[in-house]
Amino acid sequence: MTEILERLASGTPMRRALERIIQQGKGGLVVLGMSPAVAAVSSGGFKLVNAAFSPARLAELSKMDGGVILDDNWGTILEANAHFVPDVSIPTEETGARHRTAERLAAATGKPVVAVSEGRGVATLFYGDSRAELAQPTEVAAHVNQELHSLDRLRGRLDEAETKLTRLEVTGLATYRSAVTVVQRAALVERLGRLVTARALTLGDEDRIVTLQLSDLLSGVDFTMRLVLLDYMRPLWKNSVQRGVEAVDALTGTELESQSHVGRALGFADLDDLIEARGHRILSRVGRLPDGVREEIVRYFGSVSKMLGATEARLTAVEGVGETRAQQLRSSFDRLLTQAQDWETVLD
Repeated sequence: MTEILERLASGTPMRRALERIIQQGKGGLVVLGMSPAVAAVSSGGFKLVNAAFSPARLAELSKMDGGVILDDNWGTILEANAHFVPDVSIPTEETGARHRTAERLAAATGKPVVAVSEGRGVATLFYGDSRAELAQPTEVAAHVNQELHSLDRLRGRLDEAETKLTRLEVTGLATYRSAVTVVQRAALVERLGRLVTARALTLGDEDRIVTLQLSDLLSGVDFTMRLVLLDYMRPLWKNSVQRGVEAVDALTGTELESQSHVGRALGFADLDDLIEARGHRILSRVGRLPDGVREEIVRYFGSVSKMLGATEARLTAVEGVGETRAQQLRSSFDRLLTQAQDWETVLD
């Protein structure tokens, strides 16, 4: 779907063809690819020989009642004025005849199908069981800008939740709820990020700035979520973190907004129970600390409190931690403990 949307982005030859069809006010139906499955549900019309695709040619052929079929590369127009009879038992939520046919065609053939509404003047892409409305670039840009502002606010709330979790861990007051808050907000950021990414694809060359903003806003989000799961999932089996990520991803939008739903998906019984983190996330903040050494430290101490209270001599007992690295770790832990001394209460 992502690749197809990129090929239908503003400024591309196919998008220019669809815009011509919209300007004609006639509507149209275009099947973007040929296969035996497409041939089996099409009839009538006429075949074209050596008819290279061009926006003007496709627009002219779409003036006829039937649909147009292109080859898989969208470089050649194979048939015009074709009539399609897909299986009527295929479910569809569309109401217009052209759009019902397009949705069923996409489901039956596995090919992308575009329906252009005669009344609304909008092109809609159907592919498999997915659909995407190809709105005008100005309309898309307005939606994208609004969603980027929402994403920026969500990312800010995620950063606040992570800072709060760090302070709770250092002071020994962390609960499953504080961990769930970080996971929940990280999942919301990623979900909105995917939505903005898909929408921005239709902007064509104009999506470069959006892509840079998205990259900045989504940076480290998945990493943070996985580290929190590494710290709190009990017991931690092989692939537990991946299963946790998938469980959260499977939640509906309404369920994701509920901390109790997120907690149940992760196997957390009582969100207000005190729990000690293993220490993966805090150690990830220590510069130039290899993953293998981080895992050895977590395995050796088993909890944040024991790790933060370790002397340099005790730290050097961990495999991979020499005197220099022990000093670096101790300095990092001392900074965290000093910051925690000034923090007396945590606001919800």
